[in-house]
Amino acid sequence: MIDNKTTVRINDRIRAKEVRVIDDDGSQLGIMPPAQALTLAEEKGLDLVEIAPTADPPVCRIMNSGKWMYQQAKRESEARKHQRHIQVKEIKFRPKIDDHDFTFKRKNAERFLQEGNKVKATVIFRGREAVHSEIGRRILDRLALELEGTGLVDSSPKHEGMTMVLILSPKKDPAAAAKPKAAKKPAAPKAKTTAPAADAPPAPNEN
Repeated sequence: MIDNKTTVRINDRIRAKEVRVIDDDGSQLGIMPPAQALTLAEEKGLDLVEIAPTADPPVCRIMNSGKWMYQQAKRESEARKHQRHIQVKEIKFRPKIDDHDFTFKRKNAERFLQEGNKVKATVIFRGREAVHSEIGRRILDRLALELEGTGLVDSSPKHEGMTMVLILSPKKDPAAAAKPKAAKKPAAPKAKTTAPAADAPPAPNEN
């Protein structure tokens, strides 16, 4: 495997005095000067690629460098597609929020959690509102309760100056978590079977 963290040297860019060469079919060709190895690669219409520059001596392989670079780029692109970048989405509330506005913000928070992001719910106080922190706590507790199917409380509501903050993290599988488990049905008892009685032998003839 080629170490992507190092600069890959190809053909005449290889500076080592000697290299260990692997053929395109995986067979070992031994240790030789890079010029000789490059000649072997050119005879096959391929490239000489330094795949282990820190080895002693460095290891080179005869291969199609263009095809390899394309495959590497494709693998990296696929890896990036499957990477989940968790972001923190903030939802802001006011102490005097009405039910309609609360529902709208709660739905946004639910969508963010379903997308795999964290949610930072912030209640913003103004002036003397900060004295009534219990109002902000009720709002955040209600939010956590209504989102318990899709989110987990990362940190309980904390009063920080003129704000109160609640952090929610997404559940791994909200649909599976919300779906109740089916109870196992007890196995039906097996019916008892009795062997049929053998016919009684005929009575002996007394005549």
